[in-house]
Amino acid sequence: MSDRPAFPRWPASLTSPRLLLRPVEPPDVPAHARLWTDPDVRRHLGGPADEGVVRAREERCVGAPGLLSVVRRADGLVIGSVLVEPGAREGRTELSYQLLPEHWGLGYAREAVAAAADWALAIRPEADLVAVTQEANTRSRRLLDALGATLTERFVQFGQPQVLYRLAAAGS
Repeated sequence: MSDRPAFPRWPASLTSPRLLLRPVEPPDVPAHARLWTDPDVRRHLGGPADEGVVRAREERCVGAPGLLSVVRRADGLVIGSVLVEPGAREGRTELSYQLLPEHWGLGYAREAVAAAADWALAIRPEADLVAVTQEANTRSRRLLDALGATLTERFVQFGQPQVLYRLAAAGS
């Protein structure tokens, strides 16, 4: 798939008090497709993906290393995704995340991102773990600030001002 370093332990399943993060399974694909096409989710991600992109992603997302479905433990509902990509950003491991809008503001994103960051840093303690968001994405920036991430870079990409945060393991 790429020349990025593989995960030493994959597939991974992570738990937090309310969530299970696990590799994407076939029944999860419609929720992921919705994440790629929802205008609110995609507001700061370049807009909804077109049909061809969605079809290609649907074909390769099941079991893709680093891509986790965010599942609510109480009822098994897929509410979002987290992606951990070693070497994705100039050799740094990039963490990205999306949550369906009806689940925003409930602390799920914070719980999911914290679990994924702690996992990524536990298996690769030497990794430089980063997350990037548009400068205008105040929700994402507040989440990263709340997790203790450090704003380290500002740049323009895709015609929009972006910010890059560095994450550390909890308690670091």
